[in-house]
Amino acid sequence: MSDHSDNTPRKFHKRAILYIGITLLLPALQFFISSAFSSPAPSHYDTVLIPKVKTSIYVGSVTFTMTPFVRSGGQVYTAEYKASVVPFFFFSESGRLSINFTDEQLARLERGERVDFTGDGKNKKNKGRRILGHAQAEAPGARTGKIKVRVFVTKNTDLVLDTTYTFAEKQSRAE
Repeated sequence: MSDHSDNTPRKFHKRAILYIGITLLLPALQFFISSAFSSPAPSHYDTVLIPKVKTSIYVGSVTFTMTPFVRSGGQVYTAEYKASVVPFFFFSESGRLSINFTDEQLARLERGERVDFTGDGKNKKNKGRRILGHAQAEAPGARTGKIKVRVFVTKNTDLVLDTTYTFAEKQSRAE
């Protein structure tokens, strides 16, 4: 027999080992990569501050005041709001807003990417408010940035809020 026929089983054996190694290694790499990117967001993303914001309506204005948005359950920021309508004070309302924001979205925001989000809310009379918006950090790694939020008040009415956000510094408790 020639040397060529003697090497064929060895070549097949090497390829089989390589194939088995790759098929075992790929799932391990996928698990490692997904674990690295799905780790919980750092605690400095727990609270978002949004300043009082004013927007125009047809013959007046609406001023939104919001408590700090606090992240709970790792996916949702919630805050109380008060909307003061001038001159139509009888349209003023208050309630609660929730914005859905995953760890992956926070990672994209931290990289400086524009991130779209959704949410909802209810006023004190239990009327629903749909929310759409986007946020973008001033620079990669920045704790501040711009945010645009559309609050759908009725089927034909939405309020557009263009403002800024700041991730609050973690404060130690004084005892």
